Amino acid sequence: MDDFRADTRAWLDANCPPGARRPGQVPWGSSRIELDPDTRLWLERMAERGWTVPTWPREYGGAELTRGEYTVLIEELKRIGARTPLTGRGVNYIGPTILELGTDDQKQRWLPGIARGEGGWAMGYSEPGAGSDLASLSLRAVRQGDHYVLNGRKIWTSDAMESDYIFVLARTDPDLPKHQGISLILVDMDQPGVQVRPIRLISGASPFNETLFEDAVASASDVIGGVNRGWTAGKRLLQFERSTHAGINISGSQGGRASESRLPEQVKRRVPLRDGRIADPVLRARLIRHEQNVHAQRLTQRRTIEELQARAPGFASSAVKLTGALNQQEADELLVSALGTRGVGWEGDGYTADEIEATRDWLRQKSLTIAGGTKEVQLNIVAKRVLGLPD
Repeated sequence: MDDFRADTRAWLDANCPPGARRPGQVPWGSSRIELDPDTRLWLERMAERGWTVPTWPREYGGAELTRGEYTVLIEELKRIGARTPLTGRGVNYIGPTILELGTDDQKQRWLPGIARGEGGWAMGYSEPGAGSDLASLSLRAVRQGDHYVLNGRKIWTSDAMESDYIFVLARTDPDLPKHQGISLILVDMDQPGVQVRPIRLISGASPFNETLFEDAVASASDVIGGVNRGWTAGKRLLQFERSTHAGINISGSQGGRASESRLPEQVKRRVPLRDGRIADPVLRARLIRHEQNVHAQRLTQRRTIEELQARAPGFASSAVKLTGALNQQEADELLVSALGTRGVGWEGDGYTADEIEATRDWLRQKSLTIAGGTKEVQLNIVAKRVLGLPD
């Protein structure tokens, strides 16, 4: 392992461009987003080495790193402050699902391109009438020769405006019980039958969209996990999604700058102090509890990674994902509380850029306990699958 670390360190020092050694844009594969030269070069160099998906087989664009080698790679990326060269639903959601459940043909056709960041992916699960009760979905996919024709709509499809492909759960047999007759299908979004409409959030941003399918076409060879077996395949993909939110997915590269909490300093700059301590005992106690929870969550995250006996995540990812989201939301609440009336600024010269950012982050990150599975869904999974509690 020492030799691997030395080789990795030498290669990263020689090949990571300066522009990729600081916070900034991390590609997720979208062909509609132009990358700056250093970011593009960093992606190409890491993809050539197989380090955008370090644990994948070489034949599919990976490097076949062991868990120990993967850990060394992440440590060395953090040592030089290097950004993740590639992220997103391609390398972290649908890629691992294809790797585990796809046919040999599907792996050969899709995985190498995903590893190189050739196309950004959207996720088509929720519908206006099928959110937490996902099995009630109504998007229809009707087989016609060698392809399916899709009609219906999806909602809350993150980044769909800039995505090239979308993986959807669609009903392929309406006569079967609702948890059956569902298939996981890959769809090219660059066609007249797919339309995207942005949904504006309270934060002012529009990362979520409504996606309409009107006689959209998908190849019959792009059903992942088998026809009418999409409920099983779709649930497996959700485990990859939640592990990514939890920071415990070891499928794709998860390097990046080491992040220590800056919240105590941010709060102390905004409130009265007494002998160097926050004068308000209630706010001080909240901050102490928050920092304890953050530390405990990181230890749980590390333990979960070490306990993985396989490369794919398990149900514990739901617990890590949820605690991380709750901790972040509490951090936002603390900072806004410390800012007082300065914490409600939306725009205008009367507020600083940091104050406006804090307000918008506070609003935007309310979605953390909805996106990637609601708080209630995660609690149910933890209760049933982790703690073994009865229904």
